[in-house]
Amino acid sequence: MKSKYRWVIAALLFFAGMLNYLDRAALSVVAPIIKADLHINDAQMGLLFSSFFIGYCVFCFVGGWAADKFGPRKVFMLAAGFWSMFCGATAFAGSFGTLMVARVAFGVAEGPMGTTTNKSISNWFPRREAGRAVGLTNAGQPLGAAVAAPIVGLVALQFGWRISFVVIAVLGFVWMAFWWRCFRDQPDEHPAVSKEEAEWIVADRHLTATVNADSSNTGHSVFHYLFSLPVLGVAMAFFAFNYVLYFFLSWLPSYFTDYQHLDIKHMSVVGILPWLGATLGFVFGGMISDGLYKRTGNVLFARKTVIIMGLGVAAICVMLVSRVSSLVPAVTLIAVASLFAFMTPQACWSLLQDIVPRERIGATGGFVHLLANLAGILSPSITGFMIQYGAGYSSAFVVASALAAVGLIVLWFSVREHNVARLRSAPV
Repeated sequence: MKSKYRWVIAALLFFAGMLNYLDRAALSVVAPIIKADLHINDAQMGLLFSSFFIGYCVFCFVGGWAADKFGPRKVFMLAAGFWSMFCGATAFAGSFGTLMVARVAFGVAEGPMGTTTNKSISNWFPRREAGRAVGLTNAGQPLGAAVAAPIVGLVALQFGWRISFVVIAVLGFVWMAFWWRCFRDQPDEHPAVSKEEAEWIVADRHLTATVNADSSNTGHSVFHYLFSLPVLGVAMAFFAFNYVLYFFLSWLPSYFTDYQHLDIKHMSVVGILPWLGATLGFVFGGMISDGLYKRTGNVLFARKTVIIMGLGVAAICVMLVSRVSSLVPAVTLIAVASLFAFMTPQACWSLLQDIVPRERIGATGGFVHLLANLAGILSPSITGFMIQYGAGYSSAFVVASALAAVGLIVLWFSVREHNVARLRSAPV
């Protein structure tokens, strides 16, 4: 095979995820400064973190539908332009209300990102590389959160918190230029893709699900898949992961400053560690998933094993954080929890692609993304109210741990080979 241009696409998606989470994490990094500047309490801050997901959840589904209809190239380009614009607009917020409006609009713009990325990978990678591709591209997300702590924190200390949002917006516009130049909706549309690579990408698509003899059947309506037990099981596991993710993404900086008594400068350094663990989790989760698939030939076993292991270890570590008070064990446990938790999302996406035909993956993935990201509305706001009204950080860690455990149990019982076979063979 002469060309491997698909990995250029993976790099573009990697940097998109990195910018995406740099954008999202910026508010949590400067939250202690903004609370003092705009006179915002913890409960209000939790609502601000959650407001992003009001628009985000709806446009997860809309973005998936649009990616199916118009192609990921146009949808991603438009979404990136708007999210960069609204990220920059955050710099001009002068009150709780205006900051809320900017965050909701920002969430609307970022909504299509996850499902459009999933659609791009589905178009550009063979099934045997799907787990690794999702893991490597999504590794940019926690890495973006990792670099947000030192970059945003230090820029805010030197030039003010508003300038940090302007800098991130400019980076988004730069990425857009590369995306439009380098990406096409299908591999065979790009001149840099050889005939051999294009054939390699589509060679194993007839193996989309291991339990079917009818994987090419796209006669089912999209609603046949949306409310099926296996799809809802994946959505619940994804919801559980997202609850932990958005708890960490929104409140870890404040946990380090308020509970562990670090200043912004030291928090910006310590705050890197959990996200480095998360980055490793993304990479190794995909590799383990694909490795199990190649070794056993059972794609459901491979994906489910990674998800259950990831959520299980994360649940234990997050629970233990609630029982410790000193910095070093807390950071260590959070980093390990992040490493294992972040093995799960790429396995969820890969599992969804193994359950649902490629022609239905955009809309179905958008629906799953919508349900999963309801955690983004609940997690930050529930945590904010718990902190504001007395339950504290320890109780917040317990809740996150419990939901991770629930997610793995639901997935275990809902995604079974006979359920997937029934989903694939049932008449319209």
